[in-house]
Amino acid sequence: MRAWIAGALVALSLAGAAQAEVVDTNANGFRLRSVVQIEAPPERVFDAIGELGQWWDSEHSYSGDAKNIVFPLKAGGCWCETIPGGGGVQHGTVVLAWREKGLIRAHAALGPLQDEGVSAALFFQLKPKDGGTEMTVTYNVGGARDYVLKAAPGVDGVLTGGWARLKRYVETGKP
Repeated sequence: MRAWIAGALVALSLAGAAQAEVVDTNANGFRLRSVVQIEAPPERVFDAIGELGQWWDSEHSYSGDAKNIVFPLKAGGCWCETIPGGGGVQHGTVVLAWREKGLIRAHAALGPLQDEGVSAALFFQLKPKDGGTEMTVTYNVGGARDYVLKAAPGVDGVLTGGWARLKRYVETGKP
């Protein structure tokens, strides 16, 4: 867990253009929000989110290689990772994918949160802004125990680092 949080702090320091915050923590969970301006139309950003294996940080995968991750943007789509040699992990399930409205929702207790029996929802909202896209990502985690609540800043750092990689991927083709 410490290595994961340390990695999150590094990711947070590299995030750059993202505005991220731990919006709320309480006895039942926490809410994170990131806002990122991406220089591309919402349709391209939507498609790129579904190309998660191309831009996600391999250090924050179980297999050590993000290319083993898929995230098909359709209802019931499995945000899944294949583990070479057998096995895999389901990071989440898409519950809403609406390209024309720029909306994606997934049930996704990510990483070490899976061990804790929490319920978590990841919500992307894409809106045209300044010739590009304003991407707002909210991550709501409920049913958390005390030490999970303390991990909120680390989780925020990992996700914020991911959104910075997504931005670079969309804008340059490289995460």
